[in-house]
Amino acid sequence: MKVAIGSDHAGFKLKEQIKAFLIQKGFEILDKGCFSEQSCDYPDFGEAVALEVVNNNCDFGCIICGTGIGISISANKIPGIRAALCTSKEMAHFAKAHNNANVIALGARIKLQDSPEEIIEAFINSNFEGGRHERRIEKINKLEEKYKC
Repeated sequence: MKVAIGSDHAGFKLKEQIKAFLIQKGFEILDKGCFSEQSCDYPDFGEAVALEVVNNNCDFGCIICGTGIGISISANKIPGIRAALCTSKEMAHFAKAHNNANVIALGARIKLQDSPEEIIEAFINSNFEGGRHERRIEKINKLEEKYKC
C-alpha cells in the first residue's frame, strides 16, 4: 500500500515518526512535505496530500498540524476527500468503518488518547462497513456537487 503524508512545521516531528512506523510496516510513502520545522502553512500540505488521494496515487493520506484542525479543514475542501481528525483508536476505526475516511488527521500539539501508532494502526485495519453508511456518504457527495463553486 502507498500512503501520502504531509504536515506543517508543527507536525513535522510527528510526521517523521509516523512515516518511520509506516515504512517499518511495509508501506510505500509519498512525503508531500514539509521537510523541516521552519514555519510554513498547513493548507499547502493538506491540499498536496488530498490531491494524491483523490487522483488515486495513494491508498490513503495522513496529515498533521499542531491540532489537526486546520490541515483537516484544508484537505476537506478537495472534492472526494473525507479527512477525519482522530485522537483515539476508536475514532480512527469509526472514521473508516462509518465515514469511509480516506485521510486521517492528527494533532502534534494536543493530547492523544492513544499513541499515534495505535491510532494509525486502527485506521489501517478498519474497513468501510457500507450498508446504511453508504447512504450517508452519498449525501456527503451530493453536498459537494450542490455547493460546488
